[in-house]
Amino acid sequence: MDKQVEAHFDVLVIGGGAAGLSAALAAVESGARVAVMGKTYPTRSQTSMAQGGINAALGHMGDGDTVQKHIADTLRSSKTLGSEAAIRRLCEGAPTAIAWLDGLGVPFSRLEDGRIAQRRLGGASGRRACYAQDYTGLKLLHTLYDAALKAGVTFLDEYFLLNFIVENKRALGATAIEMRSGRTVAFGANAVVAATGGYAGLYRGFTTNATTTTGDGTAAALRAGCRLKDLEFVQFHPTALKGSGVLISESARGAGGRLVNGKGESFVDELATRDEIARAIWEQMEAGEEVFLDIRHLGEAFIDEELPQERKLAIFYEGVDPARDLIPVKPVAHYTMGGIAVDGNHMSDVAGLFACGECANAEVHGANRLGGNALLETVVFGREAGANAVVFARQNPASAKGHPQIMKDSAFVRAVFDFPNRIDFYEKRAFLGKIFYHNAGIVRSETGLKGVLSALRQMQSELAFMGVADKSAVYNTNLTEFVEFGNMLELAEALLVCALHRPETRGAHQRAEFTKENPDFDGVHSLSWKEEGTLCNEMKGLK
Repeated sequence: MDKQVEAHFDVLVIGGGAAGLSAALAAVESGARVAVMGKTYPTRSQTSMAQGGINAALGHMGDGDTVQKHIADTLRSSKTLGSEAAIRRLCEGAPTAIAWLDGLGVPFSRLEDGRIAQRRLGGASGRRACYAQDYTGLKLLHTLYDAALKAGVTFLDEYFLLNFIVENKRALGATAIEMRSGRTVAFGANAVVAATGGYAGLYRGFTTNATTTTGDGTAAALRAGCRLKDLEFVQFHPTALKGSGVLISESARGAGGRLVNGKGESFVDELATRDEIARAIWEQMEAGEEVFLDIRHLGEAFIDEELPQERKLAIFYEGVDPARDLIPVKPVAHYTMGGIAVDGNHMSDVAGLFACGECANAEVHGANRLGGNALLETVVFGREAGANAVVFARQNPASAKGHPQIMKDSAFVRAVFDFPNRIDFYEKRAFLGKIFYHNAGIVRSETGLKGVLSALRQMQSELAFMGVADKSAVYNTNLTEFVEFGNMLELAEALLVCALHRPETRGAHQRAEFTKENPDFDGVHSLSWKEEGTLCNEMKGLK
C-alpha cells in the first residue's frame, strides 16, 4: 500500500556508484545498518564509464611526482574556486585510498615489479593515474559492489528517488517509486547520503553520460532546502566519438595520441587541461574543420594491451579501427563540477543529509576538474561521508513515520497519470539537449543563454500538459522519464541563471563576450536555492 514507511535504517545511501558504495562500506564497517537505494543496479552506474584512471601520488614512477604536486595541479585547475583545505585532504588521502582498493582486490594494471602502473592524464605534472587497462571505473565498481554484498549492505534496487523527507531542516529519509510495482514508498533513516551523480544529462544527445544521469538527487536537494553551488561549470570531454558521443578515454592521449584537423595539422597540446583542449577543438569545428584523434603510431599490440576498450568502441560505434584509422571526435558534456553545497563533513544545509561524489560540490574541482580526480573523490570523500553519517545517525535518531511528504508524493504520482498528454515531453527533452549544447555549452553568450532560458521557461509552463501515455504500474519507464524531465528543467533553469551571472571565462565556463578571467570573480561561488518554490541566486564573495 502507498504512504507506508517500508523500513528504517541508520544510514540510507541514495545511489550505487563508487561514491555511494564507498560511503556504504565505511558506514557498515562502523556497525551501522545501511541500505543503498538506486533507480538501477549498482553495476550499471555511471562509474562504469570512467576509463582513464584514479589519481594518487605514489612516487614510484621515477618522475618525481609528489602529493604536493598533486595538490598544486588540482588547485591550478580549479581556477581559484577550489578550497585548498579540501584539495589537500583529497590528495593526501589518495595513497591510502589506493591501498584500500588494492586490498579489496581491484585488478590494477601492474609494472613488471608488481607495483601499480600509472599513466599521465591532462593537466598532471607526472604519471599519477592508477588504472586497470581502460576499464578502471568498471573494475573499481564491481570490486566495491562485491565488497558491499559481502559486508551485508542492503540493496534497494530499482527504486526511483522522488524527494528527501525533511522536517525542520532535518532529513528523515526519502520517498521513491518502486519501479517493479509502481507503488510510492518511503524509507526512513537517521542519516541520508546522496550519491546520485551529476546532471550532464541536460545535454542529452551530446554527452558521454548514461541516459539516467539526470540530476535527480541534486534537484531533490534543491527542493528540500539545500543550496546548490557553481552549477554553471560543466566539463566537456575533448574526445568523444563524433557520431555517438561515446567517450574515448584521456588515456589515449596520455599514451601519446595526437589531435589533428582534417589537414593533418596539430593545433593543441594534447595534455593540456580539458577546458583548453575542448575549446581548441570547438574552434576548429566552428571554422569548418573536422577533428581526429590519431593513435595509429602506438601500434596494434600496445592498443590491444593498454587501450582495448577504445579500439572496440571506435569499431562498434564509428566503424573505424584506431590501429589503422583516424578516430573522428568532438567534445561533449562529461562531468558537472557544480552540485549540492556541503561543509567539511560533507553535510548539506539540511541536517543529516550528506552528499558525495559528482552530485556534491566539496570545492575540490572548482572551475575545471583535473582528469583522474573524479574517481578519487568518490572513494576518499565517499568514505568520509559514510563515516560522518554514522556519527550523526547515532547522535540523532529520527522517524519518518506519518510524514506528509509521503502522502504528497503519492498524490503527485497519481496526478501525473491524469495530466493531458497533449505535448510530447520526449521531443522537448531532445530539443533541450540540442539547445543546451549549442547555446549553453563550451562557449556561451548572453544572447544564447537568454534564448535557452526563454525556451526552458516555456517548457516549464507546459509541463502539466506533458503527461504519460503509458498508464500501467509495472516498470513504467514513461512515468520515471517524465519525472526525470521535471528534474532536468529545475536544474537547467538554475544552471542558466548562474551562467548569466558570471560574465567572464573561467575554466569550463567560457563566455564569448568575456574571454578572460575577471579578477573580481576570483574565489566567487554561485549559489542557487529555492524560497517558496521560487529560484534564488547569489554570487557569494563578489565585492
